[in-house]
Amino acid sequence: MELRFFNTMGRTIETFSPVRPGEAGMYCCGPTVYNFAHIGNLRTFLLEDVLRRVLERAGYRVRHVMNITDVGHLAGDTDEGEDRMLLGARREGRSVWDVARFYTEAFLRDFTALGCRMPTVICKATDHVPDMIAMIRRIEERGCTYLAGGNLCFDISCAEGYGKLALLDRQQLQAGARVAVDGDKRNPADFVLWFTRSKFEHQAMQWDSPWGRGYPGWHIECSAMSVKYLGEQFDIHCGGIDLVPVHHTNEIAQAETATGKRPWVRYWIHGEFLQMGQEKMAKSSGNFMTLSELSARGYDPLDYRYLCLGAHYRSPLAFTWDALDGARAGRQGLVERVAQLAAEAPGGPASPGPAAAERIAEFDRHAADDLGMPRCLADLWNLVRDASIPAAERLAAVVSMDEIFGLGLAGARQEEVDLDGEARDLLAERDRARAARNFKRADEIRTLLTQRGLELLDGPEGTRVRRSRTSGKNL
Repeated sequence: MELRFFNTMGRTIETFSPVRPGEAGMYCCGPTVYNFAHIGNLRTFLLEDVLRRVLERAGYRVRHVMNITDVGHLAGDTDEGEDRMLLGARREGRSVWDVARFYTEAFLRDFTALGCRMPTVICKATDHVPDMIAMIRRIEERGCTYLAGGNLCFDISCAEGYGKLALLDRQQLQAGARVAVDGDKRNPADFVLWFTRSKFEHQAMQWDSPWGRGYPGWHIECSAMSVKYLGEQFDIHCGGIDLVPVHHTNEIAQAETATGKRPWVRYWIHGEFLQMGQEKMAKSSGNFMTLSELSARGYDPLDYRYLCLGAHYRSPLAFTWDALDGARAGRQGLVERVAQLAAEAPGGPASPGPAAAERIAEFDRHAADDLGMPRCLADLWNLVRDASIPAAERLAAVVSMDEIFGLGLAGARQEEVDLDGEARDLLAERDRARAARNFKRADEIRTLLTQRGLELLDGPEGTRVRRSRTSGKNL
C-alpha cells in the first residue's frame, strides 16, 4: 500500500518513504493548556489520528509523539505578550501548575471522546527543560546565539534557507512586529531561545540555566522533545496551518542548526482552519466552540468526528449548526444501516468475497492518496447500500474501513426501546415542530430526550429512537 501525502515543504504530493523501513516517526504539536481546546484545535488532532491509522493500516510501526505546552507559549505566538499559562492563572485565580493540570486532563477527555488513539508518547514541556537547555548549548557551540536585552536569541543568518517552509522570501512576509518588542535583535526575525530577563513581574515558572534563571522559548520545546523521542531526523511533523509561518519555521531553523540534519523532517503535514462565520475559530478572538458545548446541546462527539471526515483536511471547513445536524443525521443513518447488516448476519462478519474485497481495495487507494476521507466515506456508503454483496461480507468490509474512520461502527446494534407516554408525546411534538420549521423547539425536545438516555436518529423514513450509547438509564 503506497502512501502519498501533500508535503507543505515544497507544496507537492510526495510518495511516503520513511527514514527507517517499516517504521514511521510522527510528531504532533499538542495543546497549550491554559484553556479548553476548541473544536478547531480538535480538527487538527482528528487529522493526525486518521494519518496514524492510515500509516498503521499500511503496515508501519508508528511512534506517535505529542507534546503538552505548559510554559513558554506567549500570547503573540512570537516573542511578544505574556505567557499564556500566566494569563490562564490570572483569569482563574489559580496557580499555573493547577491550570496546566486541569486543562491537560480536559483535553485528554476530549481526545478520547473523539475516538482518537492515544499517542505513543505524551511529553510535557516542563518535564523536558534539561533537553531544551542541551539543544540550545549545541546551537550556541555553532556560534548561532547572542544576548539581546538579557534574552538569548537565535541568529537566523545561521539557518540555511530560513523561511523555506512558509515561502517567506517569495511572499515577502515580514516579522516586523518583533522589532518593537526587542530592538536589540540583529534581525527582526531572530527569536528567543531562552528568556533570562523576565518579561513580566511575576513569572512563576523559571529554571536555572547557563544563561541565568529563566524559561524556554516556545519553539525550542518542540525541537528538543521531538529529537529526544524520534531521533535527529524523522518522518512526519504535523500541526495546524497557522503554525507554518512562525513556530514550524523556527523549529526547522534551530533543529537543523543543532543537528546538522537537512532535512530534519521529511514530511510536513498541516490541517486547514475550522471557520466560524467568515473567521477562523480562535480563542484569542473569542470566536470558538468547545466539545463540551456540543455535547450539552445533545450532539455525540462522534458527530463532530463525522463532520470533519466529510471535508478534506487541506480544505477550510465551515462550522454551522446545520452542517453539524447533517453530520449527525449521516452518522446515525450509517449506524442504523450497519446495525441492520448485523441483524441480517447473525453469524457475524464473513471473509469478503471478490466484490467486497474490491470495495476495500478502492477504499484503501483513496485513503492512501493524501488521506482522501470524503471519497472514503462515499466508498463506505456505496458498500452498505449494495445489496448484491452478502450482509456478512459487507459487515466485514465495514469493520475494516472503520479502522480508519474510528466511528465505532463494529459495535453498531439494533435496539428496541419502549417509550413511556411522556416520551411519545415529546417525540410527536418534535415531529410537529420540525414540520413547522421550529428548529429551536425541536432541539429543546431532543435535549430533553437525550437527558433521559434516548438518542434520536433522524432519517428520510422518519425518526428512530435508541438508547444512548453513553447512558445505561432504564426508560
